[in-house]
This record gives sequence, structure tokens and C-alpha cells, in this order.
Amino acid sequence: MRVHLMDVAAQQPGTRTENHERVIELLRTRGPLTRAELARLLDVSRATISNVVGALYRDGVIVEGADAGTAGPPRQGRPGTPLTLNPSAGAVVGIDFGHTHVRVIVADLAHTVLTEQCRELERDHDARESLETAAALAEEALTAAGVDRGKVLGVGAGLPGPVSTLTGTIGPSSIAPSWVGLRPADELGALLGLPVIVDNVGNLGALAEVTWGAGRGAQVAVYVKLGTGVGAGFVMGGRLFRGSCGTAAEFGHLTIDPAGAVCRCGNRGCLETCVSLPALLAQLRTRQGPGFTADDLIRRALDGDRACVRVLTDAGHRLGSALAVLGNLLNPDRVIIGGDLAAAFDILLPPLRSALERDALPFAVAQVSVCKGQLGERAVALGSVVTVLHASARLAGRG
Repeated sequence: MRVHLMDVAAQQPGTRTENHERVIELLRTRGPLTRAELARLLDVSRATISNVVGALYRDGVIVEGADAGTAGPPRQGRPGTPLTLNPSAGAVVGIDFGHTHVRVIVADLAHTVLTEQCRELERDHDARESLETAAALAEEALTAAGVDRGKVLGVGAGLPGPVSTLTGTIGPSSIAPSWVGLRPADELGALLGLPVIVDNVGNLGALAEVTWGAGRGAQVAVYVKLGTGVGAGFVMGGRLFRGSCGTAAEFGHLTIDPAGAVCRCGNRGCLETCVSLPALLAQLRTRQGPGFTADDLIRRALDGDRACVRVLTDAGHRLGSALAVLGNLLNPDRVIIGGDLAAAFDILLPPLRSALERDALPFAVAQVSVCKGQLGERAVALGSVVTVLHASARLAGRG
């Protein structure tokens, strides 16, 4: 079966194709479900679900029970048997471009990571060389996973920087100067011969955490990625909010001190100049020496080093004040902290929560829980997988 990556065409409610897509989407985002659960969630009859399930089984898109490819065709009269997407029906490549690394994973439709490749990059790396590195890693990963290219739905890639939804270009204040103005989806697509979707790392981390991690069940989720930069993603009702051109979640460039340090974006006093890893490490390197790293900062803080704890505590206060603005504007019920600094979550949380409660409206604070991301360094690559799966709504398409 050849699966296409395409946008969902307009459908009339209740049509055969739409019901197929809705069943697939539920199985993709919620995991195994029975026929009875599908009928209830979609508000359709058992007979309709039975027909849809039968057709999707014949197309090789779903399987029944725990035996994945060995169970027989779904039958009427077995409403309690769980249905899942067929892991062998397709695969997705997810790519995470960081400031100093590129990570590639290959996952099947059951959300299982089949293989993973990672390589370090220079901090101010050349964009096109990094794209070539990612393409080579993707080829290696597909080979290692034993995945036929004909079953690859597409490639998702995350970049730390604004990605225009209108043009596909990378804006200023991105991962490195050489990325600005590029259309990486086109460039990577040409290298791999596969369809590619590119998005901001904050958006993809948010998608992953809402789908599989700490954001499951949230109505309005704010994901904050703390690392070399500060990224964010907003998920409302299960969908990303990108704004009019894709830059809605540039949380790291919220001005919190008009007289503060000049940010790489050209403005003064952005949140990123106060709570990103380079900003925190700069406060300690005079005392700790030039070889002082992020791992050193977190490890020593967790061991009780007063200077390291102070730096992280101050960062927590700054972050909490900035989140209070989002609390008043978006009224989230979940704030998820991810990225490298999530390892210091227990130190960041008390001052963060204190500033949030001080600066946000009481009703907003009462509704929000702040938690640590569950997906770690894989969050962006997994989010890249999610965004491809969401775009591939017609898994039963033929080609």
C-alpha cells in the first residue's frame, strides 16, 4: 500500500471517506479503541463503525487485538476487542535540528520508535551542510529500521526559529544565521525525494507532549522548551495555534526588561536573555571557569551549590512572571516545561509558581498545573512524527 501525504479535502459530514479519516485519527491520537468506543466518540451507529473497520482492515490500515498482523479480519459481534493502526502500514521520519545537534528517528504508525540516529553540529553550523547531514542520517535510519521507502508517509523536521506558514522560509533569530531565508522543506525534500513538513521546535515539542506525554487531556496546553534558546508551543483543543503566519509562540522574545541585554533578535531584554542556558552559564563562568557546562550547572545545583541554585531560582522567577502574561491571555490548564533545563525542574518550580501566583489573575492561576515534560530529548523528533501523521489524514489513499 502506498500512502500519500496530503491535506484533507473538504468533506461532507458522515461521508465514507470522512468516517475512515476520523477513525484513523482517533486510533492515532488515543491508541487502541474498541468498536463501541469508536461509535460513541464519533456519534455514529455500530453498523457504520463495522463497515468502516472492515474496509480499513482490507486496506491493511488497522489490525485487531494484541496479535498485530496475525489476528483475523474484524468481525461483527466482538465489540470489546481493541483495534489499532497497523504498524507495518507505513513509517515516518522525524528530524530535530538543534543548535548543536541533529537527531533523526523512524517511527511506525503505532508510534513505536524503530531506530534513532544523532550527530553533533557546530554551534554556528552551515545550514545546507546540516541538511545534507540530516538526509544522510535519515537514509541510514531507514536502512537500519528495514523500512521500504515506498511505505514512508513523509518527513517532519523541527527548527529552533520562526517558520513562516505562508512561505516556508526561516525568519531571523533562528538556529544559525545561515538558515535565515531558506526553505528547508524544499531543500530537504529534494535531498530525500520525500515530502517534508518543517515547523518550529516549540510547536513540535508541544504536539508530542499533548499526544503522548505530560499534556495528554489538556484543553489549553503551553509547552516551554528551555535550552540554548527559549521556544514554546500553544495547543488549544488538540490543535496547534500558530497565528497568522506561524510566529504565535515566539515566547523567548517576549520583552521583560526594556533596559536589559541585547538579544540575538535585535531587541533588548527578551526572556531568552535571562533564562536561556547561555545566559545562565555566563553568570557563572567568571567563578567556575570557561569550561563550565549546562550539565555542570544542573548537577551542581541539584547537589546544593548555592551559586548554581541562585541562578536557576532567579530564572524560575523570570519565567514565572512571563508565564503569568500567557496565563492571563490564554488561560491554559497545563504548562509543560521541556528542554535541557527541565532536568532542574524541581529547583525551577517553586520560584516559577510563586511568580505565576503573584502576577497572574487568581482564576487563571487556579486552573493551571505546571509539570515537567515526559518525552525528554526525543520530544521534538516525536513531534515531527506527529505533524506528519496529522497531515497524512488519508492513510487509505492509493497511489
